[in-house]
Amino acid sequence: MIAASSAGTLIEWYDFYIFGSLATIISASFFPKDNPTAALLATLATFATGFVVRPFGAMFFGALGDIVGRKHAFLVTLLLMGGSTFAIGVLPTYEQAGLLAPILLVLLRLMQGLAIGGEYGGAATYVAEHAPDGRRGFYTSFIQTTATLGLFVSLGVILACRRGVGEDAFASWGWRIPFLLSLVLVAFSFWLRRTLKESPAFVAMKSSGGGSKRPIRDSFGNRENLRVVMIALFGATAGQGVVWYTGQFYALYFLQTTLKVEFVTANIVVALALLLGTPFFIVFGALSDKVGRKPVMMTGCLLGAILYYPIYKAMTAAAGFVPGVDGAPGSSPDPDVLLLTLLVLAQVLLVTMVYGPIAAFLVELFPTRIRYTSMSLPYHIGNGVFGGLVPFVGTAIVARTGNMYAGLIYPIAVAALTFVVGMLFLRERRTAEGFSESSGA
Repeated sequence: MIAASSAGTLIEWYDFYIFGSLATIISASFFPKDNPTAALLATLATFATGFVVRPFGAMFFGALGDIVGRKHAFLVTLLLMGGSTFAIGVLPTYEQAGLLAPILLVLLRLMQGLAIGGEYGGAATYVAEHAPDGRRGFYTSFIQTTATLGLFVSLGVILACRRGVGEDAFASWGWRIPFLLSLVLVAFSFWLRRTLKESPAFVAMKSSGGGSKRPIRDSFGNRENLRVVMIALFGATAGQGVVWYTGQFYALYFLQTTLKVEFVTANIVVALALLLGTPFFIVFGALSDKVGRKPVMMTGCLLGAILYYPIYKAMTAAAGFVPGVDGAPGSSPDPDVLLLTLLVLAQVLLVTMVYGPIAAFLVELFPTRIRYTSMSLPYHIGNGVFGGLVPFVGTAIVARTGNMYAGLIYPIAVAALTFVVGMLFLRERRTAEGFSESSGA
């Protein structure tokens, strides 16, 4: 059950993140080339649209999952994601179709965002509703590995394709291969998921006639439940989102665009850090079963707010970065790959602290009849809006100020805010009683 759920979610994250991993190349294919910085910002903005629309997917597919069933909802999201990703791989470029190319790219990115908005909540809820009391953090932590593994797989596929077809061919047409491969992966995952049965908690709820006919209204029209949603957003998922995207995506952008570390080297550094750090999702998920979700997540947010600036200063030194003269870009002629990997790994470990327990934490907040809808919205606003905007906001602030570290202001501020709100208002709900029909409101 965990394998089938995780495989599908991993593939959806792979589909979602190959766009971000290829941002510097996509910017040259779908936007005018006369201003590379503007083209990159346009690509990052397009990347961000997939995050901003995720809450809408969360509400739509969350309601579908609470009414029809978890399994049916995340079968639909899988097909939607796979179709959109494949279509990006066959889009015409800006030189071939003009403005139509970026318009179609944005539309497909929006479809990807809607799909992932419904996928994660369904998978996390489905696994949590199968897990025994006292082990929910451990079991759901396997779902938590899929986002990082999806990014890791995307980097691996990209590097393999780049080496296979050559740098020039990859920039010209080879970047399409990772998108086209999605069709095969999604077909396999769809076949695997069709064998799953509906979760026992959902079946029991429907059998007793306790289901919600209007889960969106019941989730957000109920003042007490809405209060829980808002506390979950500002006291947990907003900080978790910025820590996640700073430690993985912003680290990659910083290496490539600011420190000018060579493309393959930068991707190898991040891929190695992800590979080494991924088991700690399970470690911290299991730890949250023993000490609670709140202490683990709040520690991760606090450490992120404190450590980001010195970590990125150390990355600059490890890259051997030489600033440019008279507006010319700098360079990193002799990067220390081992030290850079360890510095990115430190950020990934912070990711595992805040992300490992978050699925168990969210599903324990809400009753079965509105769980999919209620937990999906704060998760996807925290990750999709607060987290997804990290690369764009950070890059824009650096471009505006000329200070290479100024982009860290945003994630540091959000992580610090989440720590304060979380410490003041979050309640621990990891007991069996916290997962009952009366949980949440």
